[in-house]
Amino acid sequence: MTAYLVTILVIVAIATLVGLALNFQWGCAGLVNFGVAGFVALGAYATALLTPVVGWFAAMLAAAALSALLSVFLALLSIRLADDYLAIVTLGFGEAVRLVLLNEGWLTGGALGIAGIPRPFASLIAPEHADFALLGFAVALVGIVYIILEALVRSPFGRVLRALRDDPVVAASLAKPVLILRIKAFAVGGAVMGLAGAMHAFYMTYIDPSQFTAITTSYAFMAVIAGGRGSNTGLMIGAGTIMLLLEGTRFLKDLIPALDGAQIAALRLGGVGVGIVLLLLLRPQGLLREPQRKAASLLADPERADAADPSLPASHPQEI
Repeated sequence: MTAYLVTILVIVAIATLVGLALNFQWGCAGLVNFGVAGFVALGAYATALLTPVVGWFAAMLAAAALSALLSVFLALLSIRLADDYLAIVTLGFGEAVRLVLLNEGWLTGGALGIAGIPRPFASLIAPEHADFALLGFAVALVGIVYIILEALVRSPFGRVLRALRDDPVVAASLAKPVLILRIKAFAVGGAVMGLAGAMHAFYMTYIDPSQFTAITTSYAFMAVIAGGRGSNTGLMIGAGTIMLLLEGTRFLKDLIPALDGAQIAALRLGGVGVGIVLLLLLRPQGLLREPQRKAASLLADPERADAADPSLPASHPQEI
């Protein structure tokens, strides 16, 4: 039972990393990314290929850098598109990554994938404690990413991103570099998705393309919607709730023996979908609303607004 709980918590930690990344891109900056699975896969494969060569830490950093670099590249190609078209492009990117991983067997192992991925601190910890060590590492990584993203969200950079999300035309009219800010937001989210992919590779120790399908992207959007778009704290609650529901309902087969495994799996996903719909109806802002109190107080006090962001002219407090 303890091993199962540790497994659940590691899965929740990985889902939280993916959700935090999507929340930064979509929740804070308004950039719809349906290619989440592709960026996570890039991070996982980069980690799997580089860890035996350069070590786990450098491989994890390289995975984040690679995902961020490709995020910038994709953003440069598509960032001028409207939300609907940007979503289609990112969806195509995620599927393209999966097909490349599936067909370039000389590098990725094709459908057989890559096995034997070493975990962090594997040589220092006894095998019976390896899962606990990985859980501690995953929780620490989630904490670091959360602190960094919260700092970004609360900074002038984060406030401008929210302004772009709410009304990009007004933000552009105030001389804000809309495209550059959006590319930066996309790169930050991509880097975090690369880290999530690295954690996935460390946890599974075996990866193949079937692990990075559209359902990964769906779970990330579920977590953001359930937690509250734009709220990192709510996202963590939402990701934990979704993953616990998905994993906890595996025991339904013991309660409903008349259904087979496929029917139980469909019932579980359907139940989560119904739960999301009810949540949207009853609490459309999510479990935790995006923090607005500080921004509201700044808007109410132009002097404080200008003090918070000295780059803004005193005559335009509404830029916050």
